[in-house]
Amino acid sequence: MDFFAKSGSSAKQRTGCAIVGVYTKGQLTQAAEELDKLGNGLISDLCKHGDFSGEAGSTLLLPSPAKMPCSRLMLVGLGDKAKLDKRTLVKALQEGMKAVSRTGAGDAISYLTHGTESLLGPRYAGRLTADAWHKASYRFLAHRTGPKPPAIKLKRLGIGMDTRSAATAALRGAEEGSAITQGMALTQDLANTAANVCTPSHLAREAQKLAKAHKSLSTEVLGPAEIHKLKMGAFQSVARGTEEPARLIVIKHRGAAASEAPIVLVGKGITFDSGGISLKPPLAMDEMKFDMNGAASVIGTMRAVALLELPINVVAVIPSCENMPSGRATKPGDIITSMSGKTIEILNTDAEGRLILCDALTYARRFKPSTIVDVATLTGACVIALGPFLTGLMSNDDGLTEELLAAGKRAGDEAWHLPLAKDYEDTLKSNFADFSNMGTREGGALIAAAFLSKFTKGQRWAHLDIAGTAWKSGTQKGSTGRPVPLLVDFLLTRAGF
Repeated sequence: MDFFAKSGSSAKQRTGCAIVGVYTKGQLTQAAEELDKLGNGLISDLCKHGDFSGEAGSTLLLPSPAKMPCSRLMLVGLGDKAKLDKRTLVKALQEGMKAVSRTGAGDAISYLTHGTESLLGPRYAGRLTADAWHKASYRFLAHRTGPKPPAIKLKRLGIGMDTRSAATAALRGAEEGSAITQGMALTQDLANTAANVCTPSHLAREAQKLAKAHKSLSTEVLGPAEIHKLKMGAFQSVARGTEEPARLIVIKHRGAAASEAPIVLVGKGITFDSGGISLKPPLAMDEMKFDMNGAASVIGTMRAVALLELPINVVAVIPSCENMPSGRATKPGDIITSMSGKTIEILNTDAEGRLILCDALTYARRFKPSTIVDVATLTGACVIALGPFLTGLMSNDDGLTEELLAAGKRAGDEAWHLPLAKDYEDTLKSNFADFSNMGTREGGALIAAAFLSKFTKGQRWAHLDIAGTAWKSGTQKGSTGRPVPLLVDFLLTRAGF
C-alpha cells in the first residue's frame, strides 16, 4: 500500500473514496460536517431518517455523492461521542478499512482519525491506520488452486489530519505501521503454511531469503551436527523422534557499532507439536502447526527492523524442530543434559517448548546482550488465564517489564504482567536430576517461566507467552501476527524514536 497524508478540509480533497466518522444521535465529525454542507445535508438527513445509526463499527457506502469531491463516501459509525475511546476508534478504523477494501476505489482518504490527537496522537493515528488496512487486506492463498477472492483495487490510502505538522507525523506513523505490518504478514504467512511445508529447513530458507533482501541482516543456520557439538541436549531431546532435521537459526541486524550490546529475541520454533510420547488428544491437533508462532514473530520482527533501518543491534535466535513420537523419541522419565550443563528429568514430552528455549537462552549469552526477550506459544495455562486477548509477560527486571507493557499498550498489542516467584520454581524439584520439566498443574504458565528463569541468571530477560494471542481458531482460523507490533514498538523506543 502507498500511504500519503493530507491536511485541511475534507471538502477540498479529491479522492476515490472519502471515509468519514459519524456519531450516534446524528452528530457529525468535522470532516463529515464539511462534506455534508457540500452535499446539501445528505449525511445529516440519512442520520435523521434512521438510515445510518452511527453505531460503533457500522458502515454505509454512498456512491457518487452529489457536489462532493469524492467518487464515493464511506460513513463509519463512531458510537456515542461522549464515550469515544481508543478501542472504539480502532474498531471503526478496522471496519472502515474492510468496507473500503470491497469497493472499486483505487485511492481513498480516511478522516477517521481527523481531530483525534488527544486519543491517539497523529503518529499513532498513522500507525493504526496502516495496521487496520493490513487486517482488512491480508489474505493467505498459498495452498489454494481453485477460484481466488477478487483482487483488492485500492492502491493508495491517505490519512486526513487537521494541520500540516499532524499530517507529517501521521505519514511517519503510517510508514512505521507499514514496516510493522509487512513483518506481521511474513509472520502470518509462515505460521499459516502447512506443517508438511513449513519445516525447520523451510524456516531456515526463509530467514536466509530475508537476509538476502536486506543489507543490514545476516543469517547463520546450524544443523544437527553443530547442535550436537554445542551440547544442546535439551534441544536435541525434542528433535529425537522426528525425521525432519533440527535447525538453529541466527539472524543478525547490524544497525549500530559492533561494540554496542545487542537485544536478543529468542523464538520458539516447533513446526509441529504432536506432544511426542505424551501424545496430545486429536481434537484441534492440526492447530499445532502454529506452535512455531514465536519463531515466526521473531522473523517478522527482524523484517520490520530491517525495513525501518533501526540504529541498534538486534539478534534473533530460533531453535526449530518437530516434536513427534517414534521408537527414538524421548520418553517420560528420561534425563537429559542441557547446554548449560544442568540435568533435566523429562516428566512430560509435551512440555517441549521450554526444552528448546532453555538451550537457545544459554546460546544467546555468547552475544553479550543488553536484553533478552523470548517469545513462545508455551502453555495452555496462559490461554486459560488470559484468553485470546492478552499476552502473558514475565520478567526478572521491573524496568523491562514496564517497557514491554507500555509498548504493547501503544501498539494495540497488549500484554499482562504475571508473577515470577521462587515458589513456582520449587515445584520443579526432581528426585533424580537437577530439576524436572514439569511442576504442578496449577500455575502452569508461571512454572514454565520459572523453568526458563533458571537459564537467565545474570541476564536482563523477559518471557512472552503468546499461546492465547498468536492465532485464532474456528472460522477465523489463522495466525494473528502478534506480538510483532509489541516487539517493534519496543525496539523503536530502544532506538530512540
